[in-house]
Amino acid sequence: MNKKELQLFFEYDAWADRLFFESSAALSGEQYCRDHGTSFGSIHGTLVHILSANCIWSARWNKRTPIPLKPEDLTVLESVKKQWNTYRLDIDNLLRTISEEALQSPFPYTDFKGTVHAQTLWLQMLHKVNHSSYHRGQAAAMMRMIGVKPVGTDFINYARIMENNE
Repeated sequence: MNKKELQLFFEYDAWADRLFFESSAALSGEQYCRDHGTSFGSIHGTLVHILSANCIWSARWNKRTPIPLKPEDLTVLESVKKQWNTYRLDIDNLLRTISEEALQSPFPYTDFKGTVHAQTLWLQMLHKVNHSSYHRGQAAAMMRMIGVKPVGTDFINYARIMENNE
């Protein structure tokens, strides 16, 4: 995958996150924080998990020590959005400056269990986008559980919008 293609997926990911934040803002605090017994409990817990993974990957790729976030670190949607904006600046800068050669090269990192991995960088970056999509789907299911219709964030929706804007 080349840089232009990867940037498209990260632009999609940013679009989908923005839509999801907008739809989450319409929820009451109780709806947003309600524990559904899922992997990360609530919509809030799931969004913090997505953001935490984003920040962890970005820190690794920028050669900084990753620090996981916890739902209690970011107690309301506004604090999640503020941290997300910081992440977006960081990842957008990386995407602007990274070389094609770096994207095609193995990128070593150490996970939180101390295991060293080294997949091709573009694979790691595509995984990050896929991870976000997967968990947005879980959060969308939680919205349905409380009777709220979630916003559609499928990649094809984004592609259609981009096609119509050309």
